Amino acid sequence: MTNAETKIQMLKGSMRCFACGLVSLIPLFGFPFAIAALWISGRVRVAERNFWNAARPYRVWGGICAALSMGFWSFVLILIIARALNVI
Repeated sequence: MTNAETKIQMLKGSMRCFACGLVSLIPLFGFPFAIAALWISGRVRVAERNFWNAARPYRVWGGICAALSMGFWSFVLILIIARALNVI
């Protein structure tokens, strides 16, 4: 892959990470998108070691949204399971 192709894939990955990060905020439906956003973010970060990423803020915000939603929905899931088992 040439440098130009790598940069284009990095930019597209950053935008995809942002989109998945925003979708991850949807209740119950967004958990797989949070995982995808974090996965894409990691892959783009590897490419950022070699090239400047103009869409870096999108990657960062996508990762932040995904991490926050994973943390929140994991907490909600733990509460639901604990309630179902009558622990709480």
